[in-house]
Amino acid sequence: MPPSQFRRRLRRGVALVLAAAFALVGCAPPTATEVGPDTGEEISSVTAALPGSVSSLYVGHEAGILNYHLAAIGQEGLTMLDANGDVQPALAESWEQPDDTTYVFTLRDGAKFQDGSDVTVEDVLFSLETARDPELSPGLSYYLTAVDRISAIGDDRIEITLNAPDAAFLKNMSSGGAGFITSKRFWQEHDGKIGNSRSLVLGTGPYRVTEFVPDSHVSYERVDTWWGGVPKVKHLTVKFIPDESTRLLAARSGEIDIAFSVPVQQSRSWQQVPNMRIENAPDLSYVGLYFNTTVKPFDDPKVREAFAHSFDRRAVAENLLRNQGEAAGTIMTPESLATVYDADEAREKLAEVPQREFDLDKAKAALSASSQPNGFETEMLVPATGPHLKQAALAYAENLATIGVRLNVREVPIEEWLAAADVSAGYGVSYMWYFSTLGQPEEISSFMLGTGNVSGYENSEIQDLLAQALAEPDTEKRIELLLKVEKLQAADIIDVPLWWGQSITAVKMDLGIRDLSPYRFVSCWPAALYRAAT
Repeated sequence: MPPSQFRRRLRRGVALVLAAAFALVGCAPPTATEVGPDTGEEISSVTAALPGSVSSLYVGHEAGILNYHLAAIGQEGLTMLDANGDVQPALAESWEQPDDTTYVFTLRDGAKFQDGSDVTVEDVLFSLETARDPELSPGLSYYLTAVDRISAIGDDRIEITLNAPDAAFLKNMSSGGAGFITSKRFWQEHDGKIGNSRSLVLGTGPYRVTEFVPDSHVSYERVDTWWGGVPKVKHLTVKFIPDESTRLLAARSGEIDIAFSVPVQQSRSWQQVPNMRIENAPDLSYVGLYFNTTVKPFDDPKVREAFAHSFDRRAVAENLLRNQGEAAGTIMTPESLATVYDADEAREKLAEVPQREFDLDKAKAALSASSQPNGFETEMLVPATGPHLKQAALAYAENLATIGVRLNVREVPIEEWLAAADVSAGYGVSYMWYFSTLGQPEEISSFMLGTGNVSGYENSEIQDLLAQALAEPDTEKRIELLLKVEKLQAADIIDVPLWWGQSITAVKMDLGIRDLSPYRFVSCWPAALYRAAT
């Protein structure tokens, strides 16, 4: 894929501001407190705190994970994801698939935008065509490259034809993907300059944006136009508070009701905040090493083998991340298999993929048998927004030093790190830090190993398997194909999975969240809030 498209996808997938979810020192992650039943009361206002800021509310302009959390509050797609990641109706009340590449969506009768205007077929056509335009929506267009044609069939039906089968297509039509429906009139009135503090955004969800102050907050108010009914919370404010201590002080003073990405190092302090509890959930994130096979000496499998045996992933997960992350053996996360397997079954399936465990004796033996038996020096970049990545890399460098390799770890701004995540940048070993919003089993592996991948890795068997997986409608069969992909790449040592992430959310004791899962915050999460009995 072209470098520009690669960086757009990485920007969307990478957890740009979730570093606070992985603290580097501190106590073990806490256990969630039982929540009281729904009292049925309305809630006047809720204030949430995010560990970072955004510059645009339109995901097409800026597609970081926080943009998704905010967009999901008031914007919808044709579909939505439930707590298990399964596709459910949203603005499309139903759909049918006449063949492998054709989808026909029937729009929900009576759906309205937050200004009271009707949602029309023309609005949907315009929104999707805009989303797949790389100039108008650089943050979304990559995910609609499979679309060949979008057309109206009457007043309430949309037909979308793909160039090739795409198992993720229905999920891409959700607010966790690329399906953000807006008013054509609204877009044109603002000449496409939406998502800023002056023009805001207009969607179909239960909350309308009333104010956006970058680096400060976003305000929302409840509307009565949503097809899904009227939620309990009337007003919502989302504050941008990147400093961990400032967020904790805000919670102690009663200024916030929800805090995203609580750092493990402060979890005990957060537990001591009056009337607050801690909720844990996997966040569908993946961290791993990848090697650039076009750069010497990383074109040598024995060098890659030495590096693979030198990373102690279990020690990092247990000690550095304090178990707020799970040692990984595959690119696929257990949660991405949830529609087919429960947690234990998923881990059993993924354990079928062999990995090279931490063993410095084996690492030294591999290096001795390589093109660099006396060792060498190389550099690894880490993003400044991921202090846990730097700490893990420094520990990795100490291990490599024992076998004769000098790894220089250099922390750089996130933009420089993103730019370096390209084959032409010339770095031999790098981190991949990817946050999935869709939880598709093939999402990360197709990115890491598909055409134009970050490793410059060419394997026709893997490409054939990925193509089969992307076209396979049966998820269980798709997983089996992807397991073959993982086994092949593991044999060649292209990617070294390190850990799957988790996140901590702090919530007021009298505030419940229905169906808390890795997918909750890419759907309209304020509509899932309720007043809990204490």
